[in-house]
Amino acid sequence: MAQIDKPNLHFNTILYTGDGNSTKTLTGVGFQPDWIWIKNRTDGHWHNITDAVRGTAKTLVSNSNSAEVANATSGYVSAFGTDGFTVTGGSSNKEEVNTSSDNYVVWNWKANGQGSSNTDGSINTTYTSVNTTAGFSIVSFTGTGSNATVGHGLGVAPKVIITKSRANNENWGFYHESTGNQKQLVLNNDHALSGASSAYYNNTSPTSTVFSVGTADSTNDAANMVAYCFAEKKGYSKFGSYTGNGNSNGPFIYTGFKPAFFIMKETTDASTNWIMYDNKRSPSNDVEKYLKPNSGSAESTGLNFDFYSNGIKCRNANAGINASGQNYIYMAFAENPIVGSNNIPAVGR
Repeated sequence: MAQIDKPNLHFNTILYTGDGNSTKTLTGVGFQPDWIWIKNRTDGHWHNITDAVRGTAKTLVSNSNSAEVANATSGYVSAFGTDGFTVTGGSSNKEEVNTSSDNYVVWNWKANGQGSSNTDGSINTTYTSVNTTAGFSIVSFTGTGSNATVGHGLGVAPKVIITKSRANNENWGFYHESTGNQKQLVLNNDHALSGASSAYYNNTSPTSTVFSVGTADSTNDAANMVAYCFAEKKGYSKFGSYTGNGNSNGPFIYTGFKPAFFIMKETTDASTNWIMYDNKRSPSNDVEKYLKPNSGSAESTGLNFDFYSNGIKCRNANAGINASGQNYIYMAFAENPIVGSNNIPAVGR
């Protein structure tokens, strides 16, 4: 497997402070971002998710089952740029993307613009935007409510698939290879892993060309759908699980790279939040600033991990990240690989 030596050409986090103006252009991403995820760190406002496949001014929120909103009065992404994007408030109320003096974080992934239709599955996609190098694709399709397959374009089987009905108030579906093809987590709430059912993924794991959907509205609502698909790439991404040990000297998660972004969820407790970290809000080794994808709450601290040159170390016994014997799934993206393809080691923290 070819290694990615420069992860920041495919994923990057930027920070900014709102100015309250009707438009604000952000740069410094390093590429045209095709999936943009914005969160107000200062106040308890909703997440704001936009992508190049659905297009500008169309917002989804990870902390709600709400349908897609166009031209949201709370602010939206109005343009994609070669090195960033522009946010625009739909009215004087811009809390989700540009409140004056509020601090924001933006996680950015590169796909391939709007993309084109993929005909590999039983459902032809409207658009499939693919970055095969980084193992990421954005897929839009019209669901059928019946068992079906959808082309993802990655050329290898994805390990994580996140799905959402754009037209209706339905939960976000979250497939993770570690939990299998009969169960799912829900990104917009703190619920435990679902019971086994063929309704989510038709009891079928993704292949190198398609992923399967069943009859559940979270994966195959008979309406416009979007899916974000992730395949693991050496030196860039890692998707797996770990078991908690219940003490401050917690488990170590080997990734093979210095992490830039980490999102995780306990799978069996029905009241533990999703937690997300990055290397920009916490640039030191001790990574403690976190946000919750399933909640609009402001940034918090206290659930500590360490980001090392080769992985992630848990430093807290809190049940949300490290209960003894409990299982946790995660997604991690790289700042630098531990050793580049030129055999030059990454600089440790």
